[in-house]
This record gives sequence, structure tokens and C-alpha cells, in this order.
Amino acid sequence: MSAFRIWLEAAYLPAFRAVGWTFVLHGGGETRAWAGGERRVSEQRALLLALQAALKAAPAGKDEIVLTTTNGFLATVPKTIAEASSGGEATEEDLDLWAALSTALAARPVKIQRTGSAAGTPAAFASAWAELSRDRAKGGPFQLAIPKTNVAKIQGLP
Repeated sequence: MSAFRIWLEAAYLPAFRAVGWTFVLHGGGETRAWAGGERRVSEQRALLLALQAALKAAPAGKDEIVLTTTNGFLATVPKTIAEASSGGEATEEDLDLWAALSTALAARPVKIQRTGSAAGTPAAFASAWAELSRDRAKGGPFQLAIPKTNVAKIQGLP
């Protein structure tokens, strides 16, 4: 079983309740990246939307996904879902996204790990684009593929 790698970063601006997110998907012989943003959302909802978009972009199949992020909240999503499923305290906000993510995480092996954002890594690339996306999201929601010429500049891919 091969693995697809995803690096996901988000940048939130409380004054505008705006978020920008970016993820890099590497696997199957290619690397692609997307950026998006939302306005007038809570930080939690924005992060869950970003995670949902990243997981949807991965090709269907049984290949493992290794998702790497510097965001502490995103790294705890599988644990939060597992605790709620086993009778623990469940969140009352964003139930639609929690349900969709619970289904997505149960459908295939996904390992979410937290990392630092060292220069010259896919995480640093995603972080820089997330900040640009956050600023663009002040004007309203969007989602777009990052041009291949920019993606080709990503360093540190396995």
C-alpha cells in the first residue's frame, strides 16, 4: 500500500473572520496544490472546511494518507472524533462538518501528524499561500488550483 502525502496549513484573521488555507497533495507520481478561503466563519469551522477539502482532493482508493500540519487543532481531529464515537463529550458546533469528516476518516487510513514549519518545506510553501489566501478571502469565498509553475518550486518533497 502506497501513501499520499498532504501538507495543510491555514491562516485566520479574527477581525474579518476570514481564513485562507492551502494544501499540497503529493503521491501517485505527481504534486498538486490548492488554495481557498472563507469569510464570516469561526476559526474552527474554517479549519474543518480546509481539512474536508484536502481529504476530498485525495484520489479515491485504499492508499494511506499522511496529512501533516503545524496546526494543533487539526492534529487532534481524529482523536476528537474517536472520543465522541465512544461516548465521550461531543461538540455541538459544526455538526455537519464533524459528521462528514468522521465518514471520510473511517473510509480509509488517514494519519494526521503535527510538525514545525521549517523554511524550504512543503509546509512552509502551504503556510505562505495560506496567508495570501486569507487576504484574498476578505473579498469572499474562493477555491482554486495553484499554478503548476508555482507548485514546481516546492522543495523538500519525499
